[in-house]
Amino acid sequence: MNRGVAYAAGAYILWGLLPIYWKALASVPALEILAHRVVWALAVALILVSFRGSWRWLGQALRNRRIVGVFVLTAILLSFNWGLYIWAVNDNHVVEASLGYFINPLVNVFLGVVFLRERLRFGQALALVIALAGVLFLTFSYGSPPWIALILAGSFGLYGLLRKTAALGSLEGFTLETMAMFLPALAFLVFTEVTTGGTIFHASPWITTLLIISGAVTAVPLLLFASGARMVTMTTLGVLQYIAPTLQFLLGVLVYGEALSAERLTGFAIVWVALVIYTLESVISGGRAARTRRAGVV
Repeated sequence: MNRGVAYAAGAYILWGLLPIYWKALASVPALEILAHRVVWALAVALILVSFRGSWRWLGQALRNRRIVGVFVLTAILLSFNWGLYIWAVNDNHVVEASLGYFINPLVNVFLGVVFLRERLRFGQALALVIALAGVLFLTFSYGSPPWIALILAGSFGLYGLLRKTAALGSLEGFTLETMAMFLPALAFLVFTEVTTGGTIFHASPWITTLLIISGAVTAVPLLLFASGARMVTMTTLGVLQYIAPTLQFLLGVLVYGEALSAERLTGFAIVWVALVIYTLESVISGGRAARTRRAGVV
């Protein structure tokens, strides 16, 4: 197996298995899990930056108001996305959360058209229309939109849009984001400890350990993805990205026993048809572009 494919697939597998980790922390409030995740993720990020031995970028970034502003926004979006996902998993909405990450690629296409003026190819447009039909079907069959899925997809899509145009690399950007989230997260943990008694000093060693290593659980797949993304094509990443929501969906149905009515499965199936069209279109377009480049070289 290509090393880049292994790294990227490993990242998506870890993301797909995250519900197991958050379920193990179900006794801890979602906001407290989120705060610990931020604090310990920053600790891991600082260790990795120190290991790399370069801090010059930080001073340059902090002196640039635009960079600081962008990463404050990405930090807000990322913390909101993390918090909602943790709550959704521990409130038995794993299946709906997986839908958010199934439709995320199509949300990215939509945001690219709206904000980056990217041209929409026919296959992409068809996939978007079919996905919208699936969401509308779920809305009418259940009487309300799949809000968790839509908010997860929207917040992560906007996060990706901002990071696409950001000036920092993956590790540096992640470090700056967790720095922006650190003080509110630490303040919340201190407030919780003083008022109602936090978890980390009063829970079992197992829960305490899980909270502490949540930083590594956050950082490792991000670093695997960053390494893999540099070694493989965007088309390959586009195919691999469905590993995570597929694993989440299977965990929700087969392991955690979440309800999957015929109407809900039909709505998901419509979205999956859209994703098949989107993926095939991406593969065909990527192959055509590669052949054009080779012809140009020759």
